[in-house]
Amino acid sequence: MRNEFTIFTIASLLIVFILATFLSSSFWWLLLPLLPIILLGIYDMTQNKHAIMRNFPILGRARYFMEEIRPKLYQYFIESDTNGMPFNRINRSIIYQRAKQELDTAPFGTQLNVYEEGYEWMDHSIASLDPHKLDENPKVLIGGPACKKPYKASVFNVSAMSFGSLSKNAIQALNGGAKLGDFAHNTGEGGISPYHSKPGGDLIYQIGTGYFGCRTKDGNFSPELFKERTASDNIKMIELKLSQGAKPGHGGILPARKNTPEIARIRNIDAGTDVLSPPFHKAFNTPIGLLEFVQYMRELSGGKPIGIKLCIGRKSEFFAICKAMIQTGIKPDFISVDGGEGGTGAAPLEFSNSVGMPFKEGLTFAYDALVGFDLKKDIKLLASGKIVTGFHIFRALALGADACYSARAMMMALGCIQALECNRNSCPTGVATQDPELVKGLSVHDKKFRVANYHRETVKGFVELMAAAGIDQMSKINRSHINRRVNMNNTFRLDEIFPYISKGDLLNYQSCPDHLKVYWQDAKADRF
Repeated sequence: MRNEFTIFTIASLLIVFILATFLSSSFWWLLLPLLPIILLGIYDMTQNKHAIMRNFPILGRARYFMEEIRPKLYQYFIESDTNGMPFNRINRSIIYQRAKQELDTAPFGTQLNVYEEGYEWMDHSIASLDPHKLDENPKVLIGGPACKKPYKASVFNVSAMSFGSLSKNAIQALNGGAKLGDFAHNTGEGGISPYHSKPGGDLIYQIGTGYFGCRTKDGNFSPELFKERTASDNIKMIELKLSQGAKPGHGGILPARKNTPEIARIRNIDAGTDVLSPPFHKAFNTPIGLLEFVQYMRELSGGKPIGIKLCIGRKSEFFAICKAMIQTGIKPDFISVDGGEGGTGAAPLEFSNSVGMPFKEGLTFAYDALVGFDLKKDIKLLASGKIVTGFHIFRALALGADACYSARAMMMALGCIQALECNRNSCPTGVATQDPELVKGLSVHDKKFRVANYHRETVKGFVELMAAAGIDQMSKINRSHINRRVNMNNTFRLDEIFPYISKGDLLNYQSCPDHLKVYWQDAKADRF
């Protein structure tokens, strides 16, 4: 690290000086190989482009050297993109190239095995459109009839990542990128820090079961603090987190080693302790109670859009929320659906791998439920689940989303190399650590532009796909535009795999589709 290199430099020069002064002047020749190494290390420590080299002078160069000598075919073919798992070398390469504004094309055509199960593609149109005549940063207006301050959100936004999980420099770079690119940055459940607010980007204030940032000392919701926090103009929407895809039904985790005094002050907790958010909310315990709490937050915030975030679990419970909306007349302005394959800095293995409905099934179910209960017209759907490219955005909208979140891809635009040290406070790039020496390696000024670059180029790719399909408005994208290979000899459109439900079909038991009747019967507005 930087300190070790400084010690090495001082010690090396001191040894050479002692040898040359007290033994023989011939030892001065040792400076010939030593000085270039020292000068190169000093350069590494002061440059802003590569966090690894800033944090690990000289040694950090090994990573970039290995990238240069790695065969290009290995880069593209070592991992496949089947089953919708986008964080392979192909998509990592896309993120880095777009963030750094490097060449964003690839030779030799399709890099995937188109005959593997899970391969997906979209239908293009002979009557394609000119992408330059379409909106380069398409947005969606979020805010139902009860909302006084609707917000125009980009189709692609920064997903929830807390200060605590991420470093202060990472948070500032993400929000700075959001400011430059005119998109929204979700705070994560850790509350609003000065590093969220300083760059001036639009914020979605997420509140989890720990109520961080609007919490009393005993862990309950504080209306006074909530009203104070949400009064700021840069807070555009509020998102109440019920669960997240990486560990649904568990609650957030912040290891003690990452719980600094500064983070503790922001969250109103004790420093240096493991922060284990409860798996449930104290402010309500029924679907009706949830919606009454949504309405309470809407009033306290002055009418800003209020949404809920969840990973779909029991279908009957989501139906119960829909029934409660009809009974009370209270609706959230948006619902964020997180896939069970979502990422996190720390999660029990069983929850991460085996709990929660996957992204595609969860999103289509939520959309169909809202349409079936005739609620979709007032509620926007936001989706997250390993969204990396313009095609992933297009597919999410085809499945029912109105806009998307991305967490992992935004982290990689910052410089994350997936070192898997998030929970150990030893992230070598300074992205997911609170170690001051490692955090210094992440240049806010450089990385905010990379985040904005990645967003712009990815949205550009999405718009070009719309044009290629002959679609001029996002609302016209539907499941019929995407195909999936289910085995070697069969492919289906997504509307065949996930058939649509007609508007109003779930308003009564008689019209409810047979495969959903058991969930409809179990759903009660007054209990989960």
